[in-house]
Amino acid sequence: MCFRLPIVRTAAKESFLNSPAPGPPTTKRQRAKLRKHTIRLRRQRSHFLRAVASIATSSIGSRTLGIIYPLLAVAVGASPMEVGLVTFALTVPGLLFYMPAGVLADRLNPRSIMLFTEITRGVAVLSVLLPACVHTVTIYHLVLVAFLEGALGVVYSLADTALISKLIPDENMTRRLAASETGVHFAVLAGRPLGGLLFQLGAPVALFANAVLFVCSGLFLSAIADLRKRRRRADSARHRQREDARWSVRRLLAETRIGVTELKRHQFMRHAVFATTTTNLAINTVIVIFLAGSADVPPFLVGIVLAGGGIGGAIGSNLARFAVVQKYTRPGTTALLAQMWIWVLALGITTLTEPMYYGLATLVTGCAGSLMNVSIRTYELRNVERDKLARVVSVHRLASHAAVCLAAPLGGWLATIGSGRNATGFILAFAVVMAIGASAVMPRWRGVPEALSSPR
Repeated sequence: MCFRLPIVRTAAKESFLNSPAPGPPTTKRQRAKLRKHTIRLRRQRSHFLRAVASIATSSIGSRTLGIIYPLLAVAVGASPMEVGLVTFALTVPGLLFYMPAGVLADRLNPRSIMLFTEITRGVAVLSVLLPACVHTVTIYHLVLVAFLEGALGVVYSLADTALISKLIPDENMTRRLAASETGVHFAVLAGRPLGGLLFQLGAPVALFANAVLFVCSGLFLSAIADLRKRRRRADSARHRQREDARWSVRRLLAETRIGVTELKRHQFMRHAVFATTTTNLAINTVIVIFLAGSADVPPFLVGIVLAGGGIGGAIGSNLARFAVVQKYTRPGTTALLAQMWIWVLALGITTLTEPMYYGLATLVTGCAGSLMNVSIRTYELRNVERDKLARVVSVHRLASHAAVCLAAPLGGWLATIGSGRNATGFILAFAVVMAIGASAVMPRWRGVPEALSSPR
């Protein structure tokens, strides 16, 4: 016997059921509006892809130079101290120029800044190429060019953040950010091996190929439309005041403090800086400990261990495109704490002190770190004012870069005072204390409230 439940229809339901289904635009005006919207989305997508191609190409160039310049210093007969000076010249600009570069990226057109840096980097590489052809390269020249490369790389990295923020639509922001993150990780993964391979073909070949990379990056940028906002300034006196203050040191310091103040205003960003700084310090210290004790490890195995972070980053950024992963990596305290405890697990694996376990640890941390990068960048684009975005990002990256710089002497010191297991055990204890402290201090905040999710 079959029972049929009565269907209860309210007036609202009747109105909805009887309403005609939305169809394609019928009027000429609607069709023109839809066509214009489609063209705008296609143009925005093409500009975004060109920007990603430029960032990936430039990242490959930076990574290859990080290998080529120290190898060239060794080839010209530099002492170990001088080789270390070249490497130091590549890394120290991050401590000096991140925050001023954030001010420039917010005040000027990011596309123009990126074009300028790529042209200047190409010229700098060519200035080393000509002496390399006749074997007259000096260590002082290498140190100067390496310092210039590091400074320009910092400026470019913050300008590309400002440019990407203008090219990503709000409806598929996470997917676009994941695509950008994937391109960077593949560039990092390919850059160092490519640098060694090119140098085996000869220093002039390696330098020429690098100059070509920067030229290609500039060509991708030149194909992007000028995104400067052409606004009429009604108050010309105020405009002249801004122009007069352009080169003021006091003005520069004041605008730098704006980035710090804006970051402090966002609770999630404060917690994100703490999480990324402590985890970067821990994993990079462990890598230095591994390198210090890798005398008996085959070089190809060392390369695989170092490549684990890039492989994990590429995996994580591709996973970030899926909705089920995005659900569990939304900006919030829960995601940050999960990242820190994943780092603790990975660092626990390294206490086994076998190369394969170091490689597994870098793979896990690279994957988790990439997912968290997408989460943090999504929050930045949705909740940080666009005209302050580069300055906020510069503060965050300065803290992370300082942790990476501190990891080198700390890892070397730990490797000299104890065995590999004791040294990694000390870092594991540090990570556990930081994770427990973060779990106790951070509020139980699962995600960004919907009221804050609208981009500004």
